[in-house]
Amino acid sequence: MELFKTKIAGTGKYHPERIMTNAELSETVDTSDEWIVQRTGIKERRVGSIEKEEFPSGMAERAAKIAIKNAGIEVNDIDLILFSCTLPDMMFPNSASCLQERLGITNKCGALDINAACTGWVYGLTMANSLIQTGIYKNILLCGTEMASQFNNWSDRNTCVLFGDGSGAVVLQRAQDGDSSQILDSILTSDSTKKDSLILPAGGSKRPVRQDVLDEDAQWMSMDGQVVFKNAVKTMSSHCATLLERNNMTIDDVDWFIPHQANLRIIETTGKLLKCPEEKVIINVELYANTSSASIPAALHEAVTDGRIKRGQTVLFAAFGAGLTSGATLLKF
Repeated sequence: MELFKTKIAGTGKYHPERIMTNAELSETVDTSDEWIVQRTGIKERRVGSIEKEEFPSGMAERAAKIAIKNAGIEVNDIDLILFSCTLPDMMFPNSASCLQERLGITNKCGALDINAACTGWVYGLTMANSLIQTGIYKNILLCGTEMASQFNNWSDRNTCVLFGDGSGAVVLQRAQDGDSSQILDSILTSDSTKKDSLILPAGGSKRPVRQDVLDEDAQWMSMDGQVVFKNAVKTMSSHCATLLERNNMTIDDVDWFIPHQANLRIIETTGKLLKCPEEKVIINVELYANTSSASIPAALHEAVTDGRIKRGQTVLFAAFGAGLTSGATLLKF
């Protein structure tokens, strides 16, 4: 069976207008700019506005339009929408269907939400690649969009300083003959024994939001930072090393490394374990904080737009998230 190659044909991103600085946070919670920067590298984050339609499908619409334009196609050329979103617009219909309507797509293409938390976009990238390789689809819109601010406990300094809102999108396309662009390899894993270390316990069928949940303040996300930090560093570095070994490459063969933008200390430690030079690592966490599955595609778009990432270069992605999920992808851009 002939396998086609998958190309990232276009990228896009959107971050809400409102900037919340560390100084602003320190007015309402026991923290400071120095404390946050020292531990996370984060200086500010974006917070979405429902009134400005900066909820998941609304932010995804803005990012997707840029990606579609940069791919040089029309909205009805999209064969499938994959939408990574941990905290969607609503329980149902899915956010992918909402995005289809917002984009004005009338071809009735498939629309699917993915929830693998911060690793969701990398999961979607692997899924999309398989569907294009096997010839089922030619143009797939893959979005990673999150609005963590709606489920952030703004009185918990251990979590509220970490998260921000935003969206990143790509159009994945069947590459033409002779095109160097392709997805080379990927890894997806999950360690469910640590699933309770990053959790939003209420709001689903098991425990709907009712008065007892509100009384217990159980409607917010919570995290065991030490467990998550150790798992993130271990999985991202080991997955990347495995991909390089499987493809007879070393970190010297990689032009750019884009890790999940959760915490600068995690990024730095992972880079050191991989012996990846700092100048090869794409970082924007200081401006946007952890935007979950939006972080890698948004950072990719920035690096493509400013000319750092060029066609034919080798790029390595790595992510981790609640579940605890993790994954990595190696590709030729």
